[in-house]
Amino acid sequence: MREGARADTDEMDNDRGAGLDRAHALAVQWLDSLAARPVPPRLTSEEMAGRLERVLPAGPTNIAAVVDELAAACDPGLTAMPGGRFFGFVIGGTHPAALAVDWLVSAWDQNTGLRVLTPAHSAVEDLTEAWLLDLLGLPPGGAVGFVTGGTMANFTCLAAARDEVLRRHGWDVATQGLADSPGVRVLVGAERHDTIDLALRYLGLGSPEAVAADDQGRIEPAALAAALEAGDGRPTTVCLQAGNVHSGAFDPFAPCIAAAHDAGAWVHVDGAFGLFAAASPARRHLVAGFEDADSWATDAHKTLNVPYDCGLAIVRDRAALRAAMGMHGDYLIHDVAGEPLDKVPEISRRGRAFPVWAVLRALGRNGVADLVDGFCAHARAFADGIAAIDGAEVLNDVDFTQVCASFGGDDHTRGVVEAMLADGTAWTTGSRWRGRAVLRVSVSNWSTTDEDVAVSLDALRRAAAR
Repeated sequence: MREGARADTDEMDNDRGAGLDRAHALAVQWLDSLAARPVPPRLTSEEMAGRLERVLPAGPTNIAAVVDELAAACDPGLTAMPGGRFFGFVIGGTHPAALAVDWLVSAWDQNTGLRVLTPAHSAVEDLTEAWLLDLLGLPPGGAVGFVTGGTMANFTCLAAARDEVLRRHGWDVATQGLADSPGVRVLVGAERHDTIDLALRYLGLGSPEAVAADDQGRIEPAALAAALEAGDGRPTTVCLQAGNVHSGAFDPFAPCIAAAHDAGAWVHVDGAFGLFAAASPARRHLVAGFEDADSWATDAHKTLNVPYDCGLAIVRDRAALRAAMGMHGDYLIHDVAGEPLDKVPEISRRGRAFPVWAVLRALGRNGVADLVDGFCAHARAFADGIAAIDGAEVLNDVDFTQVCASFGGDDHTRGVVEAMLADGTAWTTGSRWRGRAVLRVSVSNWSTTDEDVAVSLDALRRAAAR
């Protein structure tokens, strides 16, 4: 190597090392600040816009300086989502084992679509797939695709469902498309999550048919059976739910799945945060019978607390998933064991299985159960604390990790939501459920403590008193 080139390389290595050291120091500083800092950001996106240089510089900038500039500029615009007092959405935190391994994921920089190209990740993905199926009590021969999140997990599973139910009626979507096909009838509960509708829109299936739900958002088996009977044998998919976004309720899986299968329908379970009830012996009854479905979607970046982004698309029939998602190119090196890219919409993707493996390995079976049970215990404590506030009412059966509350009239409830954000102690989100304004508490962070719940309830009492 020429002397000048060696000097340039040495300088870049030193610059890289200094930048990584600075990033590590700032990351630790951020994590250490979470317990004390207000949960909401201090500035809006409009206010943040002026904190960064607007003109792209002509020349290079030292990496450590770039890291410092970004961290200093962004700090007031960051929400303390990884902390123990963020209850606004089912966000999850980042378990330390997953965070540490996720740093390695970025450093290793593996494009994990092909088995021959990335044998380390493929082996870890195979093992993690087996662990997840075993932990959740799902069919051991099923396939797990590591996607970006719950939306794409639903999309992936419903793509397999669409193609398979049409294939049973003699229609090959891969070669014939959807035009002039028999179409797919999709039945959903009246309180399904909006990402089901979004995934169906992406798939060209249009709006689903809503089936009546009870006062907790659970689909009514008799109404579903009646809707299935009215289907006249058309290609049909039924979407059930493990964890209503407001109540946390679970659909009655056993009778619904039996009725759907009798009608020749594919059954998909959207379990973005609720699927992991299966990992807890104390909560397993909530998903009784769900293992008989055909596909399941969930988020690892919710209950398992791995960093964003990581969802899990689980399909009983590996061939059906591969038929919907797989691709072949002459330039690709194919392995007879099948490719990771055959299970997901992306060809290029980061090593998402690594941090999932890390959390499962660090916690073990009992640790995952304790994690789920801890979320439920904190939700129960929130419900009991809110019920003791004058004028407050808990509106849902708190069976899992969600709490929905009213503080009197809609205007007062919305005022409590606004006062909580202004207080900054905790983040709780407003919503509308069953015709009423509500404050919603979602518990999904490994680091939430009894003290976090207590100080958050104190803030709620102050907000309600105003």
